[in-house]
Amino acid sequence: MRQSERAFVAEGAKLVEVAFRSGRPIETVFVATEGTTPAIAALVAEVASTGARVFDLGPGIMERVADTIAPQPVCAVVGAVDVTLEQLLERSPGSDETVAALARRLWLVCVDVRDPGNLGSILRVAAASGVAGVIVCAGSVDPYNPKAVRASAGAIFQVPLVKSSDALSTLAALRSSGCRLLGTTAEGGTDYLAVDFEGDVALVLGNEASGLPDDLATALDGWVTIPMATGTESLNVAMTAAVLCFEAARRGR
Repeated sequence: MRQSERAFVAEGAKLVEVAFRSGRPIETVFVATEGTTPAIAALVAEVASTGARVFDLGPGIMERVADTIAPQPVCAVVGAVDVTLEQLLERSPGSDETVAALARRLWLVCVDVRDPGNLGSILRVAAASGVAGVIVCAGSVDPYNPKAVRASAGAIFQVPLVKSSDALSTLAALRSSGCRLLGTTAEGGTDYLAVDFEGDVALVLGNEASGLPDDLATALDGWVTIPMATGTESLNVAMTAAVLCFEAARRGR
């Protein structure tokens, strides 16, 4: 359904409400007859008033159709929210409530990020820190994966999202727009505290285990590293994104 119908499932009252308040197109709502609270009933009625279809599910039905073992009593089918790279690059600083009103823009580019929890957390970090957009390149997990959607805690509806077919062409387009491209690496890069975040910058995040592929090295303008205590493991890719994004946001304040 995610690819052919350009729609995905948002499970739980929080995600459904964030989607609705963000103005995203909700097509259908499924409500379990058991466990529904007055607050959920009010939300469903509000969503239904916009023309969305509502289906009441009998006992045990939600457990069959939901992705989790103990599903929430409400879920919704939401229209895809991703935009094209061209549309993303047309956005100006401050033109969207999720973009910090700064004379700079910061993008995150995910290359071969495989874990849906990590990708969802990256979206959450991006929304919270005012990132201008997240670009998910082919080879990474689908951002509409149910686990990724849940891990985003609603951020998938709040931060501009691009699904890109190819990392190299994406980086080339970003460079053509005047963006500097910085790859993240566990060691050997510039200390993140010394990195210049002025202007338009794209932070390129790689695979959880192997990092960025070698063939991308020549496409980058530099590398950034978060120094760590001797003998410790490298940070999780979502944690890396959080450190770098909030440092960039701190510089802009």
